[in-house]
Amino acid sequence: MNVVSVVTPVHGAAARFLPDAYASLLAQELPDGWSWEWCVQEDGSGVRAQECLPADDRRIRISASRAGGPHVARTMAFARSTGRYVKTLDSDDQLTPGALARDLAVLENRPSVGWTTSRVVDLLDDGSTVSFELSDPPPGLLARGSAFAFWAEHHRPQVHPATLCVRRTLLALLGGWMALPASGDTGLLLGLDALTDGWFIGETGLVYRKHAGQITAHPDHRDGVEWQARMSLIREHAQAVRAWADDAESP
Repeated sequence: MNVVSVVTPVHGAAARFLPDAYASLLAQELPDGWSWEWCVQEDGSGVRAQECLPADDRRIRISASRAGGPHVARTMAFARSTGRYVKTLDSDDQLTPGALARDLAVLENRPSVGWTTSRVVDLLDDGSTVSFELSDPPPGLLARGSAFAFWAEHHRPQVHPATLCVRRTLLALLGGWMALPASGDTGLLLGLDALTDGWFIGETGLVYRKHAGQITAHPDHRDGVEWQARMSLIREHAQAVRAWADDAESP
């Protein structure tokens, strides 16, 4: 059986959202010969994710590690995973029906593509959703280097890194997510972009829950000394990976 690994970090306050994430996994229909495993990583003690999820689904693998933030927890979940492809899913988000099958169709049929992303809708507190399709690229190939070029000009990623599905070998090469208090998924996205082409899937693949407890709501997320340090390291990392890849390709 081929496996796609779904990795999910969770801290105590967000554990209550896990049943919705699980329901979205149950709704996935995969091609013949494929299954998913769900590696849930508790970020610190006292999370008690097992109380929110069924104990009899062997596809769910829960573990815990010292508190290090969501990107460290994602990387620890990746360390326990076994799949050929690795899909990120935050504990407060939900996959749309068909999301995993669409990721697999691209990665199985296009060997030169290393990663996929997809369209996102925001889920608001009142249950309504908001789409930002006007900022999305056209569906299809994301040429190597294009994600960095957009980020460098606009100071934000064009595609949502919370939708990434990645070839395992590439994720291992980059060491997982960047160990930052925030934006580690953007760092991963730009590292992947420095190595290979990506693919943007035009169908909505993720319902992204907006709430006060998420790290993107922190006042330091988009401004200040910490933000400047994060952006500087993400830039340096992407440029270094690109230079290494270019050197490796040179005769």
